[in-house]
Amino acid sequence: MDIDVQQLIFEFVGGLGIFLLGIKFMGEGLQKSAGDRLRDILDKFTSNPFLGVLAGMVVTILIQSSSGTTVLTVGLVNAGFMTLRQAIGVIMGANIGTTVTAFIIGIDLEAYALPIVAVGAFLIFFFKSQKVSNIGQAIFGFGALFLGLKFMGDAMAPLEGLESFHDLTVSMSDNPILGVVIGTIFTVVVQSSSATIGILQGLFAEGAIDLRAALPVLFGDNIGTTVTAILASIGTSIAAKRAAFVHVIFNLVGTTVFLILLGAFTNYVIFLQSSLNLNPEMTLAFAHGSFNLANTIIQFPFIAVLAWIVTKMIPGEDTIIEYKPKHLDPIFIQQSSALALDQSKAEVIRMGEYASKGLEETNLYLTTNSQKHSEMAMQVEGALNNLDQKITEYLVNISGESMSELESARHTALMNSVRDIERIGDHFENIIELIDYKISNKVTLTEQAQDDLNNMFDLTIMTVKQAVKALDSDDREEALAVIQKEDQIDKMERTYRKKHIIRMNEGLCNGSAGIVFVDIISNLERIGDHAVNIAEEVLGEE
Repeated sequence: MDIDVQQLIFEFVGGLGIFLLGIKFMGEGLQKSAGDRLRDILDKFTSNPFLGVLAGMVVTILIQSSSGTTVLTVGLVNAGFMTLRQAIGVIMGANIGTTVTAFIIGIDLEAYALPIVAVGAFLIFFFKSQKVSNIGQAIFGFGALFLGLKFMGDAMAPLEGLESFHDLTVSMSDNPILGVVIGTIFTVVVQSSSATIGILQGLFAEGAIDLRAALPVLFGDNIGTTVTAILASIGTSIAAKRAAFVHVIFNLVGTTVFLILLGAFTNYVIFLQSSLNLNPEMTLAFAHGSFNLANTIIQFPFIAVLAWIVTKMIPGEDTIIEYKPKHLDPIFIQQSSALALDQSKAEVIRMGEYASKGLEETNLYLTTNSQKHSEMAMQVEGALNNLDQKITEYLVNISGESMSELESARHTALMNSVRDIERIGDHFENIIELIDYKISNKVTLTEQAQDDLNNMFDLTIMTVKQAVKALDSDDREEALAVIQKEDQIDKMERTYRKKHIIRMNEGLCNGSAGIVFVDIISNLERIGDHAVNIAEEVLGEE
């Protein structure tokens, strides 16, 4: 290979690596400095689509990645924190927020890149304060971004005189769709629209590409960035898949509109460049910002239409694990303690049903090793934690009102039951971690051990369901049956432990398999204990 070509490739690839590292460090530093409350921002400020757009912008500016915001949004939709329509607003805002990186690049700070990196490194290494270290990380990333751009710019400079590259840019000017395809593919490969737009700004600054060829590539960059969200939606709920596909449709529609109006848009960008005396990098930053802002304004009134389109594209009933409580309206606390306790109980029962589902998914994970069951169980566990917090807060607020002796007893029973149900979630989370260990370390359980685990899972799931049913109906017979079943679980645990020791002695089972087996049945036995605690609340026993 010719040494100049090798140097060009090395400088470009190395510069791209430094640029991507800079983006990552800057985003993480800003995120930590602002506090890790991005999920809360998206959860609380999406009550209407307009607030969703603003929330999407803020979060994307903080983490410096529209893909990151969209992935976070897909996760919130999957968890039931956010509706599809709310998610569409956030995704629109993310597209506007991501243009900030292009404006940062437009500021000519390449000459100061190394001193900025030095300041960031100094803050990271010589200060013990976590807050100062986070700011240092953001500054280091900011400098690395410009350092990477400098290397890429030096590598791209010779392209201006390369005839084959010149022919390609002429082709893109004549055929804008080619430019869109190139921009899309490049962003899919690099997995960062900020990086590809940074490269495009560098080429435009070097005079290696003209504006009419650069704009379609810029549109393609916006389409390419949607692939990350599509990948993140694999294995998620139908609603989450719909949210990811909205991102694709949103950018496809915007690109189509602006390709039709390419001549007018090019003239508009040229007008901005001359009237504001913009440098080439800032010219493309304004083009990028104008495209995404106009695209959002055009499509914002059609959020319901976008939601309808993706619902038709991805049909089916959705099984969302909703993190948010459904019954805890504060108005009931003021009206009547009895009514408020009824609402609390309805939410506790819903929480108990989730616990049963989490156990079932954990059992399926054990038998199939399929990650989708692990992910569903972990979603349920997240929902249990959130419901535990919300129900407990609601019950604490009820305790501030006057209650009869009977209501006070119901209140205590619900408080205790919530804790027990939440602990069931902790135990099946432990089991999931044990199964993860089994899979990653290629631990093999004997057929007998697998059958024993399935039998104990079946009985434990049945016991938890019966405990929740007893609580729901205040049925003493059901509660007594739970206690009998828990005795069976205890006996089963002792029997299976002895059988396991025999298998170990006979050399049928190795040490790692033994640890996994014993820890799983131990967690199932503890789940049985929590089911009994719920039953005893029904029986009114100490």
